[in-house]
Parts: sequence; structure tokens; C-alpha cells
Amino acid sequence: MALTACNGDAEKDTADSAAPSTAVSPSTAGTDKGAGTPSTADPGDGAGDGGTSADSDSTPPSSEPEPGADDGQDGGVGMCETTDLTYNVTVASRPVNHALLTATNKGSAPCLLPANELVITIPGLDGAAEHVGPDGKDWILKAGESAYAGIMFSRADTAGGKSAEKVEIALTASESPTTVLINDGPVTVNDGQVTSFFGTAEDALTY
Repeated sequence: MALTACNGDAEKDTADSAAPSTAVSPSTAGTDKGAGTPSTADPGDGAGDGGTSADSDSTPPSSEPEPGADDGQDGGVGMCETTDLTYNVTVASRPVNHALLTATNKGSAPCLLPANELVITIPGLDGAAEHVGPDGKDWILKAGESAYAGIMFSRADTAGGKSAEKVEIALTASESPTTVLINDGPVTVNDGQVTSFFGTAEDALTY
């Protein structure tokens, strides 16, 4: 009986000591569980993915201008047309046989003035006035600003001519002219000449 009891205890002890060897250890269980779902169970991996997405979304837009955006060159200003300006033609005291043309931007926006294409004609006379003097430079004529040109109606050494009290003015040959009265006219015209546009009346009446 004693031997049997000892054997029974020994079997029990043997079973108890063998049980831990067949159980899954906590560390092994954790490893197995984690190995099954590495991308979703690890919060560090998820945070890294989320951080990358947030960084790409929060990247500031490029500071480069959009294609076709106004880069400031010429301010996007269009060419002046004949109808954009008002005109005044006044006989000058000096030099003789000259008049001063004043052209003023009557609009609320600037425009680019073609300096060298001015066309002056006298109603009833053939042809336009010949250009004289140096070429000017196209420039932006601001609202209310004026440009000046000199008109010579006749040469002192040329006899005869036609009396005129009006001139026709166009900024370019492709535009329809506008008719302007000559202040302090009429004048005698026998050999018309006109300068380019200048920034001052003094420059315009030099030629």
C-alpha cells in the first residue's frame, strides 16, 4: 500500500512537473499574436503611416506664379486707341507756322502710347503730314496724363497754300481719324510735317 501511494504521488508529481513544459508561455503567446498582425497591432507603425500622410497634406503650395499670371511687365497695359484720348491743337507763337498738339488720356486706366505712328491730315488736302525729328519711345500714358507733338503747316520759303481750320488725327494709320479744330486758326498749309510724341511741349516744338 505504501509503495502504491508513493507511486501515485510520483505520477502526480511527474504530471505536475510536465504540465508547464507543454503550456504556451506568456511571452510566446504575445509574440505569436503580434506576428499575426504586424501592420495593425503596432501603434508605432500606424502613427508613422499617418504622420507621412499628414506631412504630404500639409505641404505649403509652391510660391511660383501660375502660368499666364501677370508678372508685372508693362502692367498688362493695352495700346492706346485714337478714341481713348482727347486732343487740343493750338497755334504756337514760336516757331512760326507751327501748332502744338496735346493728347490727353481721358480714361480711368493707363494705356501704351505709340509714339511714332501719329497721322495728321488736313481735310481737302491729299496725303498725311511727313514725320520730322527723332523717333520717340512708346510709353505708358497714365489716366489724365498728356503727350505732345509739334505740327508744322508751312515752310517760310514756300509760297501759297490752303487755308485750314481743322486737322484730322489718328494714333495709327489703321484707325479712323478724329477731327479737331485748330485754336487761334485758321492756318495756311502748304507742306505739313509732324513730330513724334514727346513728354513736354518744349521738345515737341523744337523741330
